[in-house]
Amino acid sequence: MLKRPGINRTVAAGALALVTAATGVAFAPVASASAQACAASSLTTGGYNGVGTIRNKSASSTCGDLNLTYSYNNASPIYDFYAGRLRRSNGTWLTCAAGYVYAEDGSHSLNDSDYWLCTDVADNTPFTVASYNGGGDTVTITH
Repeated sequence: MLKRPGINRTVAAGALALVTAATGVAFAPVASASAQACAASSLTTGGYNGVGTIRNKSASSTCGDLNLTYSYNNASPIYDFYAGRLRRSNGTWLTCAAGYVYAEDGSHSLNDSDYWLCTDVADNTPFTVASYNGGGDTVTITH
């Protein structure tokens, strides 16, 4: 599954605007976690459904997600699609429910749910990132 950011956010923002206008109540966006409470790991991606650099979800962080906060496609210009993958106890790899997420080269906000590759990840869980268009890309995962 390939996802492009912004589609669901636009619908959600419109719904929130309607609710806010109707009730006169203002809502603040909820963040995944504060930047100070998270650890960041640089990785090299694996190919489609592959395994790149393996890291473990931080046990000292209050972040429960694997957030794509930087990406650079080394093979072609501008963008790629990235998927978070978790290693199961039997050694096999599971692609997270978000699937492959579109990301242009550059930095991405920790608070933008479009870049949450995996959610509710348990401490010390081994993870990696796969690139849809071949491996070897550089990414930073904040977790």
